[in-house]
Formats: sequence, C-alpha cells, structure tokens
Amino acid sequence: MKKKITLLGGGSWGTALSKLLSENGHEVTVWLRDENQCIELRNERVNKKYMPDVKLPDDIVFTWDINEAVKDAEYILIVTPTQKIRSVLRQIKPELKTGRIIINASKGIEIGTMSLVSDIVEEETENCIFADLTGPTIAKEVVAKMPTAITVACKEKKVAEEIQDMFMTSYFRVYTNDDVIGAEIGGALKNIIALGAGISDGIGYGDNAKAALMNRGIVEIARLGTAMGADVKTFFGLSGIGDLMVTCMSKFSRNWNAGYLIGQGLSKDDAVKKVGMVVEGISTTYAVYELAEKLGVDMPIVSAMYEVLENNADVKETVNKLMLRDKKEEKL
Repeated sequence: MKKKITLLGGGSWGTALSKLLSENGHEVTVWLRDENQCIELRNERVNKKYMPDVKLPDDIVFTWDINEAVKDAEYILIVTPTQKIRSVLRQIKPELKTGRIIINASKGIEIGTMSLVSDIVEEETENCIFADLTGPTIAKEVVAKMPTAITVACKEKKVAEEIQDMFMTSYFRVYTNDDVIGAEIGGALKNIIALGAGISDGIGYGDNAKAALMNRGIVEIARLGTAMGADVKTFFGLSGIGDLMVTCMSKFSRNWNAGYLIGQGLSKDDAVKKVGMVVEGISTTYAVYELAEKLGVDMPIVSAMYEVLENNADVKETVNKLMLRDKKEEKL
C-alpha cells in the first residue's frame, strides 16, 4: 500500500533511502536545510554533493520548508546527524500529533545529555511511535541494488511489520526486532570502533590487530547496552556484529576513513574536513565516554579513543597501553 513518507535530511543515506522508497511505490518528500541544494535536486535529480552518479526518480519531492514537508506525512524518517535531531524536532513540534510514526535512520548519542535518539523523540514529541532502522548498510551499495539486510526495531510489532513491508525489496531484506535500546546502542557505538579500526589500518597494523579490536569492541558495546537494559542477543545480530563488521572494514565507511587519516597523522578536525561528511563516531565517543563513567561500565577502547580525540594522545602509545593492561579472563 502506498505510504506518505518524509525524510528529514538529504545526505548519502537519505538519498539512498528516498530512491528505494520511491521505487517501492511510495509518496516520498525529502527536506533539505540548504535551499540551493534543494533547487539543484529539483532541477537535475542528482545529489551532486553525495551521490553524483545516481539519477533520482522524478516523483520525489524536494523542499526546504520543513513544516510543509511533514504536514501530511504518515511516516517521518530522520536521516539528519544525531547532534541536530533535537533542534529539527523542535521546528516541527506543532505537526507532531499523537500516533505519528517517527523512524530513526541516524546512528549516534547526543553529547551533553547522553540521550539516545529514542530519548530525544520521547522528550520532544507527545505520544509519537518510535522505530529504529539500523544495520550494515553502505549507501552506495544500496543505490546499486546490491544485497543488503537491515533491522527495524520497534516496541509495537504491528508498526515494525508495516515499516518492514514499506522498505522490503528483492535486494533490501528487512528484519524486525523489539529491542530498541539494543539496536540504537549497536548502531551508535560501532562508529567508535570503526574509528579505531581506521586508526589501526592508518598506522599500518595488520588484520590480527583489527580483528582483536572488533571483537573486544563488540564486548564493550554489549556491556554498555546490557547496563542500559538491552538484550545481549541483539549485539549478535545485524545491528550489532553485522553493522560493526561493515563499518570497520569498508573503505566507504566515513568513520573508518576518518580514523585512517588520524592514524596517518592528521588531526581529527583535518580528518573530518577531508572526509567531507559528518563523522558520527567522534561525537559519539565523547557522549559514550561520559555515559560509561556515569554507569560505571568498563570500556577501555572507548577511553583510549577519547584520549586520542580529546587529548591528542599518541596513537601507537595508546595501543601499547591497551595491550599492556592487567591480565584478565576473556568475558563480557
């Protein structure tokens, strides 16, 4: 059945999802903050900044009027950077009526408040239904219609199944899950580990080092997740190990790329500038470092990443410190 869907954000992931949803027969509107980019997309149907080789369907509506964009939408799909979500929701608060379905496709934790996106939505809306769309997804592969699997997490099974039907295609397989916290934690924290994986590759360390980082990384993710009430099994699925693997290994991963540049000697600011896109793992590192301290969760990799990003700690010396910590038994 045809649905009215508004995407808030027109980056690479928003572009990929708008194309997929339009080709699935839905009525798609995309809100962009940049009026010039919006006009360019209307006229040329190409997102030159993020996906210059992809022609977008003619029936996608592009607008910079956010209230007009969401007014009649049945589903609002958030594809803006996590640190901007609260301010965006405040702009459309009058349109967020009870029962409106909000789907989050961003991956991060808010600095300062240490809030998950579900917390932000709960705080800034009244009785909206929240779902989290997450998993191992490289936008360029989705627009190329390469096989991809993803999870939609929602406490209301019927809504999760509606969203599953909305996105499902022969190349885009969607699973459902009711562990919203676990899905969000997995999606957000894998970006921190991907930064570390990029740093490891940038330094010139081998596959052994990256495998160890990824494995111990999922342990830290699961520690924090379970401390916040998530089901540990979620971290063995698409939003956990699945997303971690692709983000740590793909050369298309912005977090891996930023880490690689830091490993090569660039500052975090110069690395982000060179990547040319928001690197969620950096802001998430700051938020998770505070959250782990608050909850008393042992997260040595996150702490090491914080030292590198905040205090310019030498990356090789930081790895050495991780390797020489007290001996212990392998467990969560």
